[in-house]
Amino acid sequence: MSTVMLPGEGSVSVRLWLDGGPEGMTIRRAEVDARRPRAVAALVGRRAEEAARLAPLLFSLCGSAQGLAVARACEAALGLDTGAHDAARSLLTDAEALDSHGWQAVVEWPVRLGAPPRPAALRELRTAVSAVLPALYPAKDGLRPGGGVLRPDVAALRDALDRMAGWLEATVFAGPPPRDADELAGWAARGGTDAALLAARLLSPGPAGWSLAGWGACGVPLLDERSPGWFAAALAGDPGFATAPRRNGAPALTGPLERQVDHPLVVSVTERFGDGLAGLFAARLADLVELPRRMEAAIAALRPADPVAAAPTNSAPGEGCGVAETARGRLAHWLRLDGDGRLADARMVAPTDWNFAADGPLARGLAGAAVRDRDDAVERVRLLVAMLDPCVACGIDVHE
Repeated sequence: MSTVMLPGEGSVSVRLWLDGGPEGMTIRRAEVDARRPRAVAALVGRRAEEAARLAPLLFSLCGSAQGLAVARACEAALGLDTGAHDAARSLLTDAEALDSHGWQAVVEWPVRLGAPPRPAALRELRTAVSAVLPALYPAKDGLRPGGGVLRPDVAALRDALDRMAGWLEATVFAGPPPRDADELAGWAARGGTDAALLAARLLSPGPAGWSLAGWGACGVPLLDERSPGWFAAALAGDPGFATAPRRNGAPALTGPLERQVDHPLVVSVTERFGDGLAGLFAARLADLVELPRRMEAAIAALRPADPVAAAPTNSAPGEGCGVAETARGRLAHWLRLDGDGRLADARMVAPTDWNFAADGPLARGLAGAAVRDRDDAVERVRLLVAMLDPCVACGIDVHE
C-alpha cells in the first residue's frame, strides 16, 4: 500500500483497489469519503448580522461567498429585498473566484508538473482583488444582511479589473487565451506558462497511448439548479442532504464545467476528449476568461444604494436560503430564525459535498479507469482531484 496525504483541516480520503499486471492495471474499486468540517453549527444561536459577519471567519476558503450566502439566507428569512446590491455582491464573489483560480494556476498546477509552487506570483493579483471591497463599500459592510452603504468608485474598480486582467494575460495565458481544442494544443506546445505546460501534459499522447486528456470522465449530470427555493426545500427537508446531496435522485457535478459548458473552448475540448481531465481543465481556463467579462458588466450596472432595513411586521422571522457561486461550484446556506431573530438551525451544502460524494464525479471518474501502475494511479488521481478542487486536503491510499 502507498499513501499520499496532505495536511489540512478536514479531508477527502480516496482509496483505490487495482487489478492487473506489468502491462497495465485497472482501478477495480474507488472509495471516496469527504469529511468537511461542519463549522456551520457555530452559527446557531447567533443573530443574523453576527452570523453573516462570522461566516467568512469560519471558512478558510471562499469567505466572501460564504458570508454572502449566509446574508442572503438571513435576508430571505427576514423578507428583505436587496436586489440593488446584486451587481456589487457579484463583483465581490467573482473577484474571490478569480483569486482562487489564480492560486491554482501558480501554486497547485506547478506542483502537478513537479515544479516548485510560486505563491509570490499571486501578490499583484491579490492586491487588485483586495481593492474591490472598499471601492464598492467604503465601510466594507457589503455582506451584512440588508446590504451596506454602496458607494461605487468606478474608476478604482476599473483600475483593479485592469490589473486582474493584465495578471491573467501575463501569468496564465502569456497572450490571448485559446478558443478551441486546436488553439489549446498550439498554446500548450508553446509552453509559455505553468498553465500551458500543464495543458501540454494533459494533451500529450503519452507512452504506449496512455493519454491523460479523456481520463477520469465521469458522465455525472451537471448541477443545473440555481434556485434558492430548491436548495431550501432540499436542506430543510433532509438534514442528510448536506453530506450526501442529490439532484433528481442522482449525484451531480458543480463548478467551472457546469458554468462554462456552452463556452466555445469547453464545447470543442469536451467534444474531442469528453468530461475528463482535459475538459475540466478547459472549463477552468474558460472561467478565467469569463470572470473579468462578468465583472466588467457588473461594474457597468452599479448604482449607489443604501442598506435595506427590515419593515415592521406582525409575522415572526422565518426560514431562508442563500446561494452563491465560488470557484469550486455552487454554495448554499439554509437557516431558520427564532422569535428573537437568532439562528435556531443552520445547514449548508458546498461544492466539495457534490464533487467528492461517495458516488459523485470523482468516484465515478475513477471506477474502472485504466492506469499503468501504482505511481501512475496516484498521479492521475492527484490531477483529477486538482481539477475538481476540494476545499479540504486529500489523501490517497492505493491497494493492489
